[in-house]
Amino acid sequence: MKGKNRENTENTENTENTGRQLGGLAFLPLLVFLVLYIGSGMTFTLMGFPKPFSYLPRHVALLAGTLVALYLWRKGPIDEKLKVFCTGMGDSGGMMIVLIYLLAGGFQGAAAAIGGKTSVVNFCLQFIPPSLLIPGVFLMCCFISTAIGTSMGTIAAMAPVAIGVAQGAGLNLAAVCAAVICGSYFGDNLSMISDTTIAAAEGCGSRMQDKFRMNFAIALPAALVSLVLYYLVSGQVVGSIQVGEYNFLQVLPYLFVLVLALRGINVALVLLGGILMTGIIGLSQGTVDIFTWARGLGSGMEDMFSISIVAILVSGIIALVRYYGGVEWMVRKITNHIHGRRGAEYGIGLLSGILSAAMVNNTIAIIVTCPIARVVGGKYSIAPRRLASLVDIFACSFLCVMPHDGGMLIVTQLAGTSPLDVMKYCYYIFALLIATCITVQFGTHENK
Repeated sequence: MKGKNRENTENTENTENTGRQLGGLAFLPLLVFLVLYIGSGMTFTLMGFPKPFSYLPRHVALLAGTLVALYLWRKGPIDEKLKVFCTGMGDSGGMMIVLIYLLAGGFQGAAAAIGGKTSVVNFCLQFIPPSLLIPGVFLMCCFISTAIGTSMGTIAAMAPVAIGVAQGAGLNLAAVCAAVICGSYFGDNLSMISDTTIAAAEGCGSRMQDKFRMNFAIALPAALVSLVLYYLVSGQVVGSIQVGEYNFLQVLPYLFVLVLALRGINVALVLLGGILMTGIIGLSQGTVDIFTWARGLGSGMEDMFSISIVAILVSGIIALVRYYGGVEWMVRKITNHIHGRRGAEYGIGLLSGILSAAMVNNTIAIIVTCPIARVVGGKYSIAPRRLASLVDIFACSFLCVMPHDGGMLIVTQLAGTSPLDVMKYCYYIFALLIATCITVQFGTHENK
């Protein structure tokens, strides 16, 4: 009798599990988020509203997606679905990403408060010959974005300076804008404190220094080709270049974070050390008092609150998508059209890139793609660092050239040029994608 009851229980559980295998429908919550967020943003863009994507915040659109996720499979107990959702939100990997986001934001805010961002910009400008201004701007943005870990922060800091200098020197403004954007995304894709690097490495189960080495081997040739091309379009420089002052001590925290992170030290500890260093330097030089420094630190952390909440909510929704069998369905669909490692790598990259362009956020696209990438990568024995590299490269590359990306909007507004004019000079992005496809096509990468 007991054996029969056990058998009936097992049959009931199997029926319930089959009942919640919703297939592609499991992704409806993410689709709702995309339609609401992208749809409203594009509508306000066409209407000419300033900051069109700010009218419906991402986390509000995700909340609507969450409600849809909880409503799916109506036969399922709501308590169980809420437990799955909350467990996903509190996943240790996701919480580590949030912690690093907050520390990275705090470091950027504290460093800026003591004058570090200005010093980094002027330090780079000090060593650029006028005849090499456009390739120099690209190289400088590569260094700054790698140091501070944000493409938008680099664009915001460099675009006014670079465009102003280019206008005074009579240079090709569209090429200068492209150099700023491409250099900024170079570091966004590589920096140890970049949210995309953190999300890709943690999401794919790779160490960040391993992901960096894999990425750098692809990015370096692309960057060298881009430097030559930017030199060829530099043209004749007229006028003079005014460079502001810099304080090398204020540059040291950026170098400290970059060097220690590359040595493989835990990035959370590195960021904490960098934050403390900004305070020591700022207080010793008298550029800030303890409360000004603390406000800068707090402001930087606050800038990461929204993306942290988004990461937490996305993790919860992805847990429900997996609970409903969506990840397994996606993997089956992708793998049905994949024949070997090469197809798997192309599929993972395209998925990340398309999501990034659609959501106008490479970090969120990476967070969504990584769980799928890990399953597909496991099937085809693709190393975690390779997965992280592919996901990050395609997400950054696709977003970089989008006319509605924030960076593109900033530079085109300042320079008075069009996104299409800028796009044709985005040599680094095109070279990076070509280099990546070569490694996929011919397997010219270490994948053990």
